[in-house]
Amino acid sequence: MRCPARRRHPDQLSLPQLLIKLKTRTSTEYFLEACSREERDAWAFEITGAIHAGQPGKVQQLHVLRTSFKLPPHISLHRIVDKMRDSSSGIRPSPNVEQGSTYKKTFLGSSLVDWLLSNAFAASRLEAVTLGSMLLEENFLRPVGARSMGAVRSGDLAEHFLDDSTALYTFAESYKKKVAPKEEISLSSMDLSGEVVKQGYLSKQGHKRKNWKVRRFVLRREPAFLHYYDPSKEENRPVGGFSLRGSLVSALEDNGVPT
Repeated sequence: MRCPARRRHPDQLSLPQLLIKLKTRTSTEYFLEACSREERDAWAFEITGAIHAGQPGKVQQLHVLRTSFKLPPHISLHRIVDKMRDSSSGIRPSPNVEQGSTYKKTFLGSSLVDWLLSNAFAASRLEAVTLGSMLLEENFLRPVGARSMGAVRSGDLAEHFLDDSTALYTFAESYKKKVAPKEEISLSSMDLSGEVVKQGYLSKQGHKRKNWKVRRFVLRREPAFLHYYDPSKEENRPVGGFSLRGSLVSALEDNGVPT
């Protein structure tokens, strides 16, 4: 079933918006609108599954991890990382040594836990560790060195982050990169080789004019790609698309707060 196009003025925020927000590894943001809440949630679930395909149980673990620790409505992981990177009150990366090797621009796991507690983002060290694991899984942080890398390979998402003075972390490169939004139309046979797991119509917001256009989306996994097609054109070639590896997925409520 085709989702009808919804015309609205850019400042008209009173209408319900059943949105999915996708943020790629290069920090490009895509906003997609579904016809119904059920369809929006189905797309968000399938996209998350495609990102974590080949990792049994990871989607369910991520769901448990998120539901076990609820951030206040006005707080998001993006805001926490913005505060962490603040030059005056955030975490200051510095050279750290692990097993004889020096790693530049890193910080200790225990230092991040202390910072989360002192800024009231967590009420206990256990909550701070859970929050740290979420930041790792959502690709805001990256483990550095054997100690922290070993924990990420342990398999249990709740124990990926270590409250330890020997575990090193840094900000993920994907978060630091700020590139101009662009449609990634350059395609290869590998991009289109994944198994199709879902397809259908969604409205997509443009990057420049912020207008909404109906597009037919095709979701593939292994490798995970999301391509979209212009339904007014007969040629079966995507007009845009991007790799989902390392992407962040949010299903937004009507007030813009992630579910």
